[in-house]
Amino acid sequence: MQTAVEQIRTALTSAYPVIVLVGPEESRLEALVTRFANAARPEPLPVVSWNCADGFTGSGPDETANDPDPLDALQWVADKGGRGLYIFKDLDSYFDNPRLVRRLRDTAIKIRNTGKFLFLMAPATELPTTLKPLSYIVVSLFPDETELRTTVATFLKPRNASTDVLNRLVTALKGMSLIEVEHLMTRLLAHYQSFDEDFFNEVLAEKEQVTRKEGILEFVPPAEGINDIGGLDQLKTWVQERSDLFTPEAREAGLPIPKGLLLMGMSGCGKSLAVKVIAQEWKLPLFRLDMNLVFAGVHGSPEWVFHRALQAVEAIAPAVLWIDEIEMGVAGYHEGQTGALTRIFSSFLTWMQEHRAEVFVAATANRINLLPAEIIRKGRFDQVFFVDLPNQEERKAILEIHLRRQGVNPANYDLILLSSATRGWNGAEIEQAVISARITAHAKNSHPTQSDLLRTFGKIIPLSKTMSEQLKAIRSWAKTRAVPATTPEKLDL
Repeated sequence: MQTAVEQIRTALTSAYPVIVLVGPEESRLEALVTRFANAARPEPLPVVSWNCADGFTGSGPDETANDPDPLDALQWVADKGGRGLYIFKDLDSYFDNPRLVRRLRDTAIKIRNTGKFLFLMAPATELPTTLKPLSYIVVSLFPDETELRTTVATFLKPRNASTDVLNRLVTALKGMSLIEVEHLMTRLLAHYQSFDEDFFNEVLAEKEQVTRKEGILEFVPPAEGINDIGGLDQLKTWVQERSDLFTPEAREAGLPIPKGLLLMGMSGCGKSLAVKVIAQEWKLPLFRLDMNLVFAGVHGSPEWVFHRALQAVEAIAPAVLWIDEIEMGVAGYHEGQTGALTRIFSSFLTWMQEHRAEVFVAATANRINLLPAEIIRKGRFDQVFFVDLPNQEERKAILEIHLRRQGVNPANYDLILLSSATRGWNGAEIEQAVISARITAHAKNSHPTQSDLLRTFGKIIPLSKTMSEQLKAIRSWAKTRAVPATTPEKLDL
């Protein structure tokens, strides 16, 4: 998409008499217009601003033109105003007035090719039909990279920050207004003395404000690192190989940006954890889209809510969009049918194929038999991974992780014996067993022993037994459709 500067330049060189500036920051947009006015040749053009409270401000109008009535203001521009750029800030509030629309249209026709241009500032693009042929719409909801870089560099100059810090900050701040950036930088630079991971985590967390305004996406704070995953070596390698593809250096080199990843498998095997790790490893904010909330109707029609969610995450890109249990959002879809589900699914597939925003879609699925074949076609997801039950080595790693989290030393336990005792378990079951053993030991005012763990293990019936038929069906389905997240040679026989 063109930047705001490029769009304004196109509108001016095309000599559109009305240029509609769509965006929330009036001061930023007004500064961009002023830049064009100052660069005009053979001499700079005056910039005149009007609002419904004060009338005209700036150079140009005489005292009789300062009436805040929009009809009189437009008439003055048409009859008495000289060459220049005229900014009208509140005119969209009067679009329901046919007299105003008539006057605006007549003014636009009269000032064509005279060196006068009307700039209308509006939060949305609801333009009267009669004005559309005379107008050019410039959409600039957020500052572009150049504007962000200039603003951030001003704040970092006293700290002598490196280019790497500047580049990383500019990437992290995309999707925020300049006002929000200025407030955030003022607060963080007063609180942090160095640009460490805590500093950048705070920057990413600030993007939660953007999603709060939409009420659809849930910000998931960074927590888990790649060492918090036990096993899944092929998935880890895939993630690490792409860890720097969202950097400015990768963009300059023309490297392709990954679009998405689909993780399928039994519940409790670490799919959600893997999504969190991807965001942490790539240093991107993570936002979760709840498909149940989309269809609940709380925020409007499902189609509109879903569309707005995609728009919101594009605005705050680069980011990871987590769609949990994606099969629940597309279950029941059949090609040729109509209805909200079909429209949402079709628009999602198109968006996955065509979108250019730096949004990585991480989708998880438990009941993979409900997924339509179209969703796993190449070009939508970069890879489809199957997360199976952990093998013995992975169960050892998972036990070590959770024993350390419970404040005990894994070296005090026979991990080979314990991992054998948990054959057929998923990671969530191992975690809960370790937690349960520690609680039992705490009640006795002691640390959990190996016997405590084995006794706890004996009280748990894993899902692989209660849902053995479903596990066999999932493995059969994924055998030819997905890449194992764990190297096949390492799987238990």
